[in-house]
Amino acid sequence: MSTLDFLFNGFAVAFQWQNILFAFVGVLIGTAVGVLPGIGPMSGVALLIPVTSTLTSGMPTEAAAASSIILLAGVYYGAMYGGSTTSILLNTPGESSSVVTTLDGYQMAKQGRAGAALSIAAIGSFVAGIVSLIGLVLLAKPLSKVALNFGPAEYFSLMLLGLCAVSGLAGKSMTKALIMTIFGLLLATIGIDAVSGIARFTYDLPILYSGLEFLTIAVGLFALGEVFKTILERDKEDGAIAKIERILPTKQDLKDSAVPIVRGSFLGFFIGVLPGAGATLASFFSYMAEKKFSKHPEKFGTGAIEGVAGPESANNAASGGAMIPLLTLGIPGSGTTAILMGALIMYNIQPGPLFFEDHPEVAWGLIASMFIGNLMLLVLNMPLVKVFAKIIQTPKKYLLPIIVAISFFGVYAVQYTTFDLYLLLACGFLGYLLAKNDYPLAPLVLALVLGPMIENNMRRALTISNGEFSIFVTKPLSLVFIIAAIAWIVIPLLLKLKGRNVLVNDEE
Repeated sequence: MSTLDFLFNGFAVAFQWQNILFAFVGVLIGTAVGVLPGIGPMSGVALLIPVTSTLTSGMPTEAAAASSIILLAGVYYGAMYGGSTTSILLNTPGESSSVVTTLDGYQMAKQGRAGAALSIAAIGSFVAGIVSLIGLVLLAKPLSKVALNFGPAEYFSLMLLGLCAVSGLAGKSMTKALIMTIFGLLLATIGIDAVSGIARFTYDLPILYSGLEFLTIAVGLFALGEVFKTILERDKEDGAIAKIERILPTKQDLKDSAVPIVRGSFLGFFIGVLPGAGATLASFFSYMAEKKFSKHPEKFGTGAIEGVAGPESANNAASGGAMIPLLTLGIPGSGTTAILMGALIMYNIQPGPLFFEDHPEVAWGLIASMFIGNLMLLVLNMPLVKVFAKIIQTPKKYLLPIIVAISFFGVYAVQYTTFDLYLLLACGFLGYLLAKNDYPLAPLVLALVLGPMIENNMRRALTISNGEFSIFVTKPLSLVFIIAAIAWIVIPLLLKLKGRNVLVNDEE
């Protein structure tokens, strides 16, 4: 079968009434998650995993997995759309990838051009979504075929690269990111060892034999962590909402933003494909590129529409690009894709080289649904600009109890144990403390998901080589991944040291 045949079969899955409904609910919730400051796509997806598993409980495994992942992916790219709304109206990024949008978006809003900024963000996001999906369709099968040649040594090195990539780029301090990665790997070792059958770090507690539930930790760290932050820091600040007069952009606005949208879409897509790079990096790169290419760089920071069009296109394209390593290699490139991977594994579906062969209904159904979801987002976002401005004003006293209730019901619905509820609370408090002290949470979540797979592949590789560690450097592809992983950690360190030396010399 050709790629087009697979894609048509995917549309047959995506056009089933329940999947259209799931896609719509996903993008709607995703947009709201992006609009509400502090929740972010990671928390949104983590919160909804138990909800989707309950909604799809009576369905066959493949159909249930397809419907669930359609809804969760809708939340992911919907949140990328919605994040721009608070950046433009409130000068408060909905998530980290929308930070750059505040620079020019809020200035436009103060000049009474909030409608144009929001519309261009929506149009740019739509174009970027379509570009990244075409890339996903074209690259998914060839990459899967390449990945089929991977052995345990190559997988181990590739997953190591994924961890180093997130650790090298997450947060302000690489040391803190590496500490969080190691912490995640340590948590992943709790439970019965799959090879030897020995209980590790269980302290004779039967509840720990199956290990720590990834969902409990993810929901605790992200969703409850935000709740603790708001309560303990009495975070009641509500910014002044900018008035929205004209919703549609002018012809000049469209002309000025056409090239930045296309440039941001391609740049974002290729950055998104790199494990660990993510949407935040893509939006920063795009902003810097637009400023460099502009004939009037002095306009940036004062309300240049290019400063909204480029980064918003880039962060959406990156979310589509991040799906490629997840689906074809089984390597989540960001915290959110790690959570999506955890959701697939819950249905006994392993993303990776055989994903497109073994589960075509899920793989192509997801890709087709993203085309439909992007169209839904454009139709939703243009008329709902004024409505989302109202959502931002939801008082925290109503919002927080809803998040807490969904977290507790969700985790209990999947696990049925009070231990997980205590663990949820502990992770919530831990998430607050870690975030308060600038310890990034994404490396911990990624390490928790990849930890068992890294260990299994390492053991399988060592079994093949009779305990010789040289297998990881004698296999050419494995060696390339290991060198890339080392470079990902070492180069930023060298740049930092060089920057420090420059500062010292300047001070002298």
